[in-house]
This record gives sequence, structure tokens and C-alpha cells, in this order.
Amino acid sequence: MKKILFLLALCILAVANSYAQNRANEIGFQSDNDSFLGQGSDRYYTNGFFIKYNKAIDFSKMKDHHEIANYVAGFEIGQKIYNAQSGQLASANLIDRPVAGYLYLGLSGNIIYKNETSLKLSAKIGVVGPAAGGYAIQKFIHNTFGFYELNTWQYQVRNAPQLNLSFEVNKLLARGSWADISYSGYLNAGTGFNGAALGPMVRLGNFNQLFQSVSTQSTVSKNNNTLLHKNEFFFYYKPQINAVIYDATVQGNIFKDHPESGTQEIVGDINHLVFSNQLGVALTTSRFVFDVGAVINTREVKQQVKSTHQWGSVTVLYRFN
Repeated sequence: MKKILFLLALCILAVANSYAQNRANEIGFQSDNDSFLGQGSDRYYTNGFFIKYNKAIDFSKMKDHHEIANYVAGFEIGQKIYNAQSGQLASANLIDRPVAGYLYLGLSGNIIYKNETSLKLSAKIGVVGPAAGGYAIQKFIHNTFGFYELNTWQYQVRNAPQLNLSFEVNKLLARGSWADISYSGYLNAGTGFNGAALGPMVRLGNFNQLFQSVSTQSTVSKNNNTLLHKNEFFFYYKPQINAVIYDATVQGNIFKDHPESGTQEIVGDINHLVFSNQLGVALTTSRFVFDVGAVINTREVKQQVKSTHQWGSVTVLYRFN
């Protein structure tokens, strides 16, 4: 009888462990802000907030399903806010980076193969300009916390409808017991954001394969992958070189001359090469996903007074079936 109970307990633990590893849904948010780094800055890409929902998809009927390890569909609502060197300036001549808001709704499909190659296609529809609500949100934040009064939004980039596509790829290069290296790249095309990037990613710690990891936004799954670790806890570093062709938050509506007549719109000139460094720590549990990081970019706009810009990013997701 004791042996039967012992075996039953082992089965329950095995099922519970499998259940913990295979959540099919997750929902949460990502928050970006330059103030997270404690430098007292309020400039350039100053705030971003994103609501995320990811769902694992059954891929068993797909043509190449034997080669696939995971398939994740994503839904996202996001807003980004851009300031000049400050939101309070004595003169329009001091605006070194165009003021802009960007609001969008996004859908994505992320296929990760057993050889740890991930292919992600995203589509976003939205608007850059006053209709994005950047001024209203920043004013609310400043009024709520007693920050300074804003006086630069009258110069913001005018409304420009957005339809943008993004293709992202990740590929494992080499792995040891506590470290691995992969490469990551993307290609953006659309009415507002055009460009490409490439760079390596180094992970140190307890990480899982790229088909079920924070690193590829694939922590949900419908299949029983054999994972390296029950929970992830690792440090990552991701340097990247970005080739920028067009950025509507800097240059305005791609179909119109700027600045538009009859407005106070101020636009700028982009730097076509931007170097980015991203580093952080990721953690997953049976129910939660955490990712805390920092991003440091070189000058994105030629007129920028500061040669670099940095911000912090916090992501929290709750996983469920």
C-alpha cells in the first residue's frame, strides 16, 4: 500500500511539474522610462507603456510541424512618448529632438524551431502625432506627481497614420552549461519606421532553449518541451547596430513635406547608424515572468544635445491556462 501511495505521489508531482511548465496564456505589461535609472532625466524616449497578451498555438497540423518546437501569437497595445532635451524649454530653438507621441495596436506570430531558430512577424496599426495622446498622458503624470509644467507639445510632430511590419529572427550559435550566445536581428518596413538591425545576445545563468524562453517571448507553450531549467534566472547582454532609414517620430508623416504649413511642428534629421546596448536580468516562475533591463543608445537625431540616451524597462507577465 505504501508503495502504491508513493508511486501515486510521484505521478502527481510529475503532472504538477509538467503543468507548471506548460502554461498556454500570459498577460501583463511592459513599462519603459528614463527615470527608472535614477538620473533625473526627462528627455528623448522618455516613457512607454505596453499591455501584452500571448497565447500558445497548436501547430500540429502545420506542414512542417515536426520541425517546430513552439508557436506563439501575440497581441499588444502600446504608447511611446518622446520629448526634446526637456519638456520645459525657454525657446523653440532649444528643441533638439522632435516631440512626438506614438500609439498602436499590434499583432504577431512567433514560430520557434527545434534547432532554436525563431521567426517572428509583427504588424502594427496606429498613429504618430496629437491623436496618439502623448501630451495628455505626460501632462497627467506630471500633474499627479507634482512635476514641472510642460510647454513643448505645441511643437509636436503632426498626425500621421501608421501601418508598420516587422520581421525578427533569433538563432542559437553556441551553448555551454551556464552560458550561450545567439544572434538577433530585425527588419522594419512601413509608413513610419524603416530600418534593420543585427547583433549578438549573450546569456549567463539558468536559461532555457530559445523555443521556450523570455529571450524570444515564448514562455507559453502547448507542447511538452524538455527544458534545461524549470525556472529561468539569467543575465543577458545584447549589443546591436541599427541602420535607420526613416522614423516618423523624428521626420513626421512620410507622405508630406515638413514642417507642415500653418503649424508649429518641428522635425529633425535622423542618424542612419545607431548603436544600442541592452542589458538586464530575466526570471520566470511557474506563474510569472519578470524582465528588468536598461537600454543605452547613441545619438538618434543629429540635433540632439546629448550624445547618448538611456532608459530602464520593466516587464511583468502572468501565465495561466
